[in-house]
Amino acid sequence: MKPCYLGIDIGSISTKGVIIDQDHKIIRSLYLWTEGNPIDAVKRLLKGLKSDLPKCYEIKGIGTTGSARKLIGLMVDANIVKNEITAHAIGTLSYYPDVHTILEIGGQDSKIILIDHGIIADYSMNTLCAAGTGSFLSSQAKRLGIPIEEFGELALQSKNPVKIAARCTVFAESDLIHKAQLGYEKKDIVAGLCKSIVLNYLNNVGKGKQLKGPIVFQGGVSKNKGVVKYFEEVLGEKIIVDENSHLMGAIGIAILAHNNENGKTYPLNIQDISFQTKGQECSKCSNHCELLKIYRNDELIDSWGSKCGKY
Repeated sequence: MKPCYLGIDIGSISTKGVIIDQDHKIIRSLYLWTEGNPIDAVKRLLKGLKSDLPKCYEIKGIGTTGSARKLIGLMVDANIVKNEITAHAIGTLSYYPDVHTILEIGGQDSKIILIDHGIIADYSMNTLCAAGTGSFLSSQAKRLGIPIEEFGELALQSKNPVKIAARCTVFAESDLIHKAQLGYEKKDIVAGLCKSIVLNYLNNVGKGKQLKGPIVFQGGVSKNKGVVKYFEEVLGEKIIVDENSHLMGAIGIAILAHNNENGKTYPLNIQDISFQTKGQECSKCSNHCELLKIYRNDELIDSWGSKCGKY
C-alpha cells in the first residue's frame, strides 16, 4: 500500500480537502460549502474523497486548519492541528519557494503573510469585518443580478471604474445602490467595487507593511480577475494566482501531516459516528467561563473554555 496524507481546511463559508502522496502531489481534492455545519461538511468531504481514492493508497496522516480546526481535529483524530497562517505559508512555499508576500482573501476574513528566506517574518489578519471578502462580493453580485462567476470578467471590460467606499459593508452597499440609481453601467460599478476591495485590503490588512514580489494571491477571491487586475495596478507587481490557490491551506496542512507522521493508519470511518457540541456556563467561580463540551456518541471526549484549566 502507498502512503498518502489528508489536509482539511475548515472555514466559515467553505470546507476544503486535499490528499497528497509522499512527493506532495495532489491525488484527490474536494471543495464544498460548510453551510454553517462544519461537522456535517467534513463528513461529506471525507465521504467524497474516500470514494474517489484509489485502493492502492492508505491515509497515514491527517492535518486540520481553519476556523474549526480544533473541533474537526478532534473529530478525525488528526495528528497535527495548525492555524491558517502556518498552513498557507507551508502550502505556498511548496509551490513557490521564493515567495515574499502572500495575499489571502477568503469567504469571511482576509490575511497577509510576509515571508523572508522561507520563514514567516510578519502577518496580519482581518476577522472583524466582512467588507471585501468573498461573502461580501457574492451579496453584491446578487444585488446587481450578476452571477459571481462573471464578476471578474465584467470588471475587465470597464474603462471608467466608479469610486465606491468599501471600508464598511453598510457604506459600500449604500454607495453601490446610489451609483446604480444614478445610471452608471454595471461593468463600471463592478470594476469600482473590485478596485475598492483592493484599496481597502491594502489600507487595513496591509497597512504599514512592505509588499515585495514575488506576490501570490490566494483564497476564493483570487479567482476574481478584476480584483487581480487592480492588485497589479496598485502594487505595480505581477500577481501570481495558482490553479490551486483556493486549496493552499489544505495542501499546507497535508504536508505538515506528512512531516509529523506517527505510523498510524486512518480509515476515515466516521459516517455513522454522532458528534455534538454543547455550550455550558461554569458557575464554580466569578469568571463564569463559557465551556464547550464535545460528545462522540453521547460520550464526553473533550471540553474547552475554562480559564483555570479545570475542564
